[in-house]
Amino acid sequence: SFYYGTFPAGFLWGVGSSAYQTEGAWDKDGKGPSIWDAFTHSKGKVLRNETGDSACDGYYRVKDDIQLLKELKVNHYLLSISWPRIMPTGIKAEQLNEKGIQFYNDTINSLLENNITPIVSLYHWDLPQVLQEKYGGWQNISMINYFNDYANLCFEKFGDRVKHWITFSNPWAVAEKGYETGEHAPGLKLGGCGAYKAAHHIIKTHAKVWHSYNTTWRREQRGMVGISLTSGWGEPVDPHSQTDRDAAERYIQFHLGWFANPIYRGDYPEVMKNYVGRKSAQQGLGTSRLPTFSVQEKTYIKGTSDFLGIGHFTTRYVLQKNFPFLQVSSYHTDHDLAELVDPNWPAPGPKWLYSVPWGFRRLLNFIKTQYGNPLIYVTENGMSETVQCPQLCDEWRIQYLKGYINEILKALNDGVNVKGYTAWSLLDKFEWNKGFSERFGLYHIDFKNKNKPQYPKASVDYYKKIISANGFPNPREVENWHRKAMDTCSATHQHLAADSLITHMEMVTEIVLPTVFTLCILISIVLLIFYLRNHS
Repeated sequence: SFYYGTFPAGFLWGVGSSAYQTEGAWDKDGKGPSIWDAFTHSKGKVLRNETGDSACDGYYRVKDDIQLLKELKVNHYLLSISWPRIMPTGIKAEQLNEKGIQFYNDTINSLLENNITPIVSLYHWDLPQVLQEKYGGWQNISMINYFNDYANLCFEKFGDRVKHWITFSNPWAVAEKGYETGEHAPGLKLGGCGAYKAAHHIIKTHAKVWHSYNTTWRREQRGMVGISLTSGWGEPVDPHSQTDRDAAERYIQFHLGWFANPIYRGDYPEVMKNYVGRKSAQQGLGTSRLPTFSVQEKTYIKGTSDFLGIGHFTTRYVLQKNFPFLQVSSYHTDHDLAELVDPNWPAPGPKWLYSVPWGFRRLLNFIKTQYGNPLIYVTENGMSETVQCPQLCDEWRIQYLKGYINEILKALNDGVNVKGYTAWSLLDKFEWNKGFSERFGLYHIDFKNKNKPQYPKASVDYYKKIISANGFPNPREVENWHRKAMDTCSATHQHLAADSLITHMEMVTEIVLPTVFTLCILISIVLLIFYLRNHS
């Protein structure tokens, strides 16, 4: 049932985005190439071979984006820094890019001038390509020191103003999609080993960066360093079946626990160690494909998070499924489970993203119980649509936001320590291997128009109301928000339609007029040749 009430005073409301998905300017002002530049420039990796070369042109449109943030009246903005934009090769000793550093300085200053708190992620997937080519990226332990140098540069240059740092955004996707399935950059399919190895190095890197901040910067800068982990919720198909309950537990541990357990409890989840170890032995391997932490490493890693960032989008029903002995190992067969969805769950966009708000409260309570009720910031939560034509009246996103934010309110009443919420995302943007076919933005961008104009969707108006009321005061008011949001979007849609028509006519004019002019000249030349021949 829906719960009417308000959030505690001081609860933070925000929106987020990431560098590669929005900035564009992929090779401008001294920026080095990232693994996503290399990946998208290779044909067949991304839907329709689209790239983030220009994306939303965010590198040139900081003022425009901040104007949107002011319209929303958010408290914070979650952004990421592009490692190769400030350190082109990824190696501090080789080269720093002052123009890149200045860009982020200007962005941070502009946010603060407008009373918007920057929450900054150091890594949202855009590893410098040089480090991938030279060392194999996150497969190589040398990344720990290179990333620590980069993080310390960021603390030095921006830490006097940035007080909320995220080391890694959704490292699960970095490891699993980058080094297991190859769906994401760098596109490696190192089945059964690659993801575990990448994750192992990322966890060690996170700990090193936290300790660097703790010993060198904390006393002076008084900020916080955390990590942002994205996980769905796994619900047992039959809650009375112990095997289904165990399978649902494994689902969470192989997603969230993989990273959270070492940070909060000092080691990988026991169930991961048991399952991957047993499968490795069945395959005749002398050691487990899941690496191990030494006693010293466990102590060093445990407790290295001042807050936990949580990204959450959807839920799955989970049941036990035994995979037969396979010579080819895989992360996806290691946990012996199958995922199901309820066909009645709303899924207005891509088929992976079902709206299941109740799963969020359960996930938040799981974190409270498992990890000692840590300070939580929700760092990513949102709904996308698959684009056929612009859809500004995004009724489904309003229902999604209303449902999921309400579950956070219920979780707060359960005693979960949630301090902020970040809607994902501010703008329609480049969605990795899906290109521009999926749109998470509260603001629509017309990518067909060279100026890339931005238009608010109905969800902008609705989210603004949630922020200004700090929750859901009463049924009548909340219903009124919905009606006003839908009215507003109808007018905006007419404006977009008119702009699109003008853009189309401009495109036609740009193509047709030169073509007609060229044809006229050609016809004139042909007629002139005939005329001269006849008179000679």
